[in-house]
Amino acid sequence: MAERTSTTGPARGCPAGEPDPFGPRLRSLRRRAGLSQEAAAARAGISTRALRDIEHGRVRRPQSRTLRHLAGALGLTDGERADLLAATRTGPPRGAGRPRLLILGPLALQRGRTPLPVTGPMLRRLLGLLALKHPGPATPLEITDVLWPAGPPDSHQSLVHTYVSQARRLLAPGGPANDPPPAVVRTPTGYLLAAPRSRLDLGHFDELLDRADRAHRTPDRAAAYESLTQALRWWRGPVLADADPALRQHPAAVAANGRRVRAALLHADTALLLRRPEEAVPVLADLVTTEPLHEGLHARLILTLAGSGEQAAALRVFTRLRDRLDGDLGVTPGAEVRDAHLRVLRRHLPLARQPDDAGPATHPAPAGRTAPADRPAPAGPPPAQLPAGTGTHVGRHRQLRVLDTLVAPDPARRPPLVVVVGPPGIGKTALVTHWAHTRREHFGDGQLFVDLRGHSRLPALRPADVLAQFLRALGTPPDHLPADEDEAAALYRTLLADRHMLIVLDNARDAEQVRPLIPGARDCAVVITSRSRLAGLVADNGARRLSLDALDPDEAGRLLGSIVGDCRVAAEPDAARGLARLCGGLPLAIRIAGANLVARDTGIADHCGGSAGDRGAARDTGIADHYAELAGDDLLGRLRVEGDGRSTVRAAYDLSYRALPADARRMFRLLSLLPGPDLTVDGAAALADSTTAEAAGLLASLADAHLVRERAAGRFGLHGLLHCYARELVGEEEAHTARQRLSRLTDRTASP
Repeated sequence: MAERTSTTGPARGCPAGEPDPFGPRLRSLRRRAGLSQEAAAARAGISTRALRDIEHGRVRRPQSRTLRHLAGALGLTDGERADLLAATRTGPPRGAGRPRLLILGPLALQRGRTPLPVTGPMLRRLLGLLALKHPGPATPLEITDVLWPAGPPDSHQSLVHTYVSQARRLLAPGGPANDPPPAVVRTPTGYLLAAPRSRLDLGHFDELLDRADRAHRTPDRAAAYESLTQALRWWRGPVLADADPALRQHPAAVAANGRRVRAALLHADTALLLRRPEEAVPVLADLVTTEPLHEGLHARLILTLAGSGEQAAALRVFTRLRDRLDGDLGVTPGAEVRDAHLRVLRRHLPLARQPDDAGPATHPAPAGRTAPADRPAPAGPPPAQLPAGTGTHVGRHRQLRVLDTLVAPDPARRPPLVVVVGPPGIGKTALVTHWAHTRREHFGDGQLFVDLRGHSRLPALRPADVLAQFLRALGTPPDHLPADEDEAAALYRTLLADRHMLIVLDNARDAEQVRPLIPGARDCAVVITSRSRLAGLVADNGARRLSLDALDPDEAGRLLGSIVGDCRVAAEPDAARGLARLCGGLPLAIRIAGANLVARDTGIADHCGGSAGDRGAARDTGIADHYAELAGDDLLGRLRVEGDGRSTVRAAYDLSYRALPADARRMFRLLSLLPGPDLTVDGAAALADSTTAEAAGLLASLADAHLVRERAAGRFGLHGLLHCYARELVGEEEAHTARQRLSRLTDRTASP
C-alpha cells in the first residue's frame, strides 16, 4: 500500500509543487491498453521494476530507447509517442529560466528548479494577492487592505509603487527572449500579474481540473483520474498557508481552497470506482486536517481507508468526527457520514484491486433486476439511512394508523405522501422514525433519510445537495451525477420508478425545499416532517397532513414512566401528573424533565420493589421535589440537560422564533401579555397597534409556524410553554406600552 499511496503525493526528485511530467501519463496509457505492469514491461523488453519506477516518478529521465520500446508496446499514436520522447531531451527543461510563482501552500518563487528568496513581508503580500487575482487586476483598495490590514499610513501610495518596483525586479527576465517572463503591469483599475497560467501553480491546477471535468463527461474515467491526481500534486497546503489572515481569507483564496476540496472529492469517488481506494487516502487525510468539519471528506476517508483494509482506522475517523461535531456544534454526523460508517460496520465496501490489475471496475446489478444501459448500475447494499429511534414510544395510535396508509395493500388507498407537522419538541421525528423502523419490511429496496435542516443552527440543505446524496446512495457513480438540479431530479425519479423505497424528508423548511425530492413513484412512500403547515403540498401534491399536538395525560404519564421507571410514577401518581401537566404534554420537555430526575439519582429506584412504607418514604424526595422546583421561577431554564446544548426546550423554540420576520416576532412577544387564554384578530390589532388586516396576516404566519394555536374560529392563543418563552422575550418598555393600549381598549369596551 505504501507504494500505491505515494502516487498521490509529489514524486521524489520533483521540485516543490511541480508534478512529475510523464509518469502518471505513461501509467494512464498503459491502463488504457489494458496491460499490467508485467505484461507491458515484457513487451518493451525492460524489467517490471524499471517500469514501476518510471511510472512513480523515481526515474526522472528514462532513456529515449526505453520510451520508444514502451510506445511500441502500448500501441501509441505518433503524437503520443512524440510527447513521451520529448521527456528525454537533454539540457535544461523548457522554461527553466523563467520564474514560477507558487501559492498552493506557503508562497514560493522559483526560477526553473532554483528557489528565489522573497524576504520582505510586504513584497510577499503583494505577490500573493496578484497571484490570487490572476489573470485579473488587483485594485488599489485591495492592495492597500492586504498590505496594511490595520490601516494604511499617509505615504501608502508611494509605498505601493516601491513594492511594485521590487516585484518587477524580482521577476526580471531570465529566460528566452521570445518567451517573456511574468511582469507586474499597471492597468486603469489597478495592477495585474501578466503571465501565462503555466507560470502559476494555481493556473496549472485549474487547467488539470478543467481537463478532468471534460474527461468525466466521457467514458474514460481513468483519464479523468490521472488528471485529478496530477492536479492535486500541486498542493503543498492551504492557499498562501504562511500569509496573514487578510490574504488567506481573501475570497479568491477561499474559492481556490474550495476547488481543491471538490477535486479531492471527485478524486476519491473515482478511486473507489476504479477499485484503487488506497491511492486517495493520503490526499483525504491531509485535507481533513485543514477541513476538520467537512463531512464529505470524512465520508470518503472512511470508505477509502476501509476499502484499503484499514477498517479500524476508518472507524476512528468516524468517532473523531462525531465527537468534534458534538463538541463544536452540538450536532450529529449527517446522512453521508452515517452511511459510510454503516457500510464499514456491515463490510459493504469497495474492493481494492491487485496493484497491477487493469480495466474498469464494474458493479453487478441487484439479483433479479437488470440495469438498463443508460442507467448506472447500483452498487453495494440497499440504503438503510434511518437514524436510531428514541428507544421508547407511547401513544399516537391514531397518527400511526394514518402513516400505515402508506403501506396499504390497496394502492388506491395510499396517499402520495404524508406530511407530519407540529410545534417544536412535539415529537414529529420520533414518531416518523419509530413508524419507519417498524415498517422496514415493506421497503425492500431501502430507506433514504435526510435532515433538511429547515430549522437548525446550520444552513438549510439545498435540494441539489440532497439529490446528490440520494443519487450516490442509490449507486450512481460520481461521473454520472448531473450538475443541473432538474437533470438530477429526473435521474432520481428514474432510479426510483420501479423500487419499493421509503423516503423520509425530516425538518423541512417549506414546500419548495422538498418538491424536487418527491419521486412520484407509486411504490415509494414519502414522509415529510416540518414545523410549517406545508399547505402548498396539500393543495398541489395531494399530501395528507398529520398534525401533532401535546400528549394526553395518560400518554404523558407513560412517557415519563418509560424514562424514570413505571414504579416511580406509580409511587407518586399525583406528582407525575403534575409534572407532565407542567411540561404542557410536550414530549421534549417530559423527556428532559425525566432525564434530569434520573440523573439526580434520588434513590427511588431502590424502593420500586420495596414495601409500601418504603415507597411512601421515597415519595417526598422524588418526582414531587422535582415538580416543585420546576413550578418555581425560570421553568424553561430548568428544562435543559446539563452539558447538552441541544436538549433544551428554549433552544428548540429559538430556532422557530428566529426564522420569523421582525413584525411576526413582535406579535409573538406581545401575545404573552394577554390577560386571558386567547384573543380575536381585532384584539391582536389593538395589542400591536396595527390594522386588522396586518394582525390577521401576522397571526396566520405564527399559526403556520405552530407558534400560536387557533383555539376556536377567529381566536388565537399560546401553548403553556410557548407562553413562558414569549414572556421571557418581551422587554419592559414594550410590555408597558402594550398594556396601556390594552387598558384603553378595555375602557372603551366597558363604556356605555
